Amino acid sequence: MTQDMEQRYEERLRRYVAAMRNEKPDRIPIRPFAAEFVARYAGYTCQQVAHDYEKAFAATRKCAADFDWDATVGNMVYVWTGLTQAIGLKYYAVPGIDIPADTGFQYREPAEGEAHMRADEYDQLIDDPTGFLYNVWLPRVSADVRPMGSPTSYRNNLSFVKGGMAMLSYFTSFGTQNALLRSESGTVSAISGIFKAPLDILGDKLRGYIGLTMDLLEQPEKVLAACEALMPHLLHVALSGADPDKNVPIGFWMHRGCVPFVSREQFSKFYWPTLKPIIEEIWSRGNQVLFYAEGKWDEHLDAFAELPGRSIVFHLDQTDILKAHSILGHKFCLSGGIPNYLLAYGTPEEVRAHCKKVIDAVAQDGGYIMDASAIIQNDARIETVRAMTDFTREYGAYSGAGYRVSGLGSRGSGPHSTIPETRIKPGVCIPWEEKEKELPPIQGDKELVKTVWENIDALGNLYIWHCLLSF
Repeated sequence: MTQDMEQRYEERLRRYVAAMRNEKPDRIPIRPFAAEFVARYAGYTCQQVAHDYEKAFAATRKCAADFDWDATVGNMVYVWTGLTQAIGLKYYAVPGIDIPADTGFQYREPAEGEAHMRADEYDQLIDDPTGFLYNVWLPRVSADVRPMGSPTSYRNNLSFVKGGMAMLSYFTSFGTQNALLRSESGTVSAISGIFKAPLDILGDKLRGYIGLTMDLLEQPEKVLAACEALMPHLLHVALSGADPDKNVPIGFWMHRGCVPFVSREQFSKFYWPTLKPIIEEIWSRGNQVLFYAEGKWDEHLDAFAELPGRSIVFHLDQTDILKAHSILGHKFCLSGGIPNYLLAYGTPEEVRAHCKKVIDAVAQDGGYIMDASAIIQNDARIETVRAMTDFTREYGAYSGAGYRVSGLGSRGSGPHSTIPETRIKPGVCIPWEEKEKELPPIQGDKELVKTVWENIDALGNLYIWHCLLSF
């Protein structure tokens, strides 16, 4: 990497972090969450970038360099369908196989009677979430994994080997991708780690949306207990992937925890009490969370304002941008707010006009990052994305503004919030205490044996939780 490119990277990192800490950098950072758009720009199909992550990586690097973005995600397509097919996951429609090659991958919502978790299985989930995922959930969502007690098979055994090795290969490749973004174009990796709210997990991957809405009415105490049981595990996954330098935020994908998917009362009883403590705990350890608020979250802005200042970045999709700025802008950085329909169907002039409107309304004092309202897919046009980028670079400079290299805002002072205790602690599949009973008397260094066991056991835990959260 040349000295000039390293200098560009450092300038962009300072710019990006200063904005996220709700400060005023030299200019507005440009951070598009570009998914299938990168395929369109680089000349690939949706199938190619979903099924071959190296093509997705290359397309992302090409966009980052050609558009001169400050930050982006190494692969916003993210779900590598080669991996999901190795595991045999059934809830994806794969481009080029189940759907046309130039359509982005799709999640398949389970029918009401075919949810991946049954209505009477809450107690199993609550007692041991990791065990439930392996023993009950995975056999239902995988075409190859056999249910507990049934005869095993060649494809059952192979799915774990192929799935585990594929996941390790894919996740390891992000380190190389981030380094190439840095050395080739001075681009910052926009997020690190993944998080989802407990109630969203129930609706997305376990009970399905219809099943969850019925449970909220018919067995609300079980829903709340399940959310509480998931809390420490979701916190563990988020922190395990967090930026060790505590610069870029953990990505939090917000789905159906808002009105009208749930009522305001259900948000206050189930969603927020099991989400807020996790965010507070993450911030107490020095990490921000990017609230990628898909949909419209106007009803809940007052709740988000309860969080510690600078602990989150709030991304605007359909949420009223002026209302969000009024309620949250004094505490948190905002991002997004450029409608995807404009990028798909508008003219470059209309995009520039909307960017000016947003910048004038919410970015005058800093604390704003330019991006589309939602993930940019292949319906966006190259000329409109370029208009968003170029206009922000030209119009988004702050006169006389500066930023610091260090001390970019107050952070937490260590763990402090109350996260529920678990019978089996997060990050563990088989506790060492259980494994030790199976071993003969240890004649050498017991701590060495324990450490290696726990480190390898943690990989098994990582595998199943990322199957749930990431794929």
